[in-house]
Amino acid sequence: MLHGKNRKALDDDAFVARPRKRVPYEFVLDALIAVSPWTRPMFGCLAVYVGDKIVLILRDKSGTPADNGVWIATTQEHHESLRHEFPNMRSIRVLRRKVTGWQVLPAEAADFEEAALRACELIVGGDARIGKVPGSRRGASAKAKKRKIPKRPR
Repeated sequence: MLHGKNRKALDDDAFVARPRKRVPYEFVLDALIAVSPWTRPMFGCLAVYVGDKIVLILRDKSGTPADNGVWIATTQEHHESLRHEFPNMRSIRVLRRKVTGWQVLPAEAADFEEAALRACELIVGGDARIGKVPGSRRGASAKAKKRKIPKRPR
């Protein structure tokens, strides 16, 4: 049993569970169910993984709505062939580069849902153009160890 100050701590609002954020474009996760997708919050969006690969990011944010939609994890070498499948696909503006590996199926496009479901079909089918294995996360200390530091003359 808690007494005094400790009892008050349990009554604080800090222990009240916050409601979860709504999953944007939840139909995408439903379409990927056959490959057991898993998710993780990333930059205020929802990253979608299949196995060890990140395949999509679901983005629905008010700050820069032009980049809302389904982000496809790919590489520049696959852009042209994927553009045949997805005519409205483009680079993501918020990343501030003309061309990026990531491409977006914009939510504002007339064919958005159809295109997003087609991307899911490609992922379920194992299309090698979609998906990246994320690089390892190393802290600054790990990077410093990797860097060679010249010895000082004595």
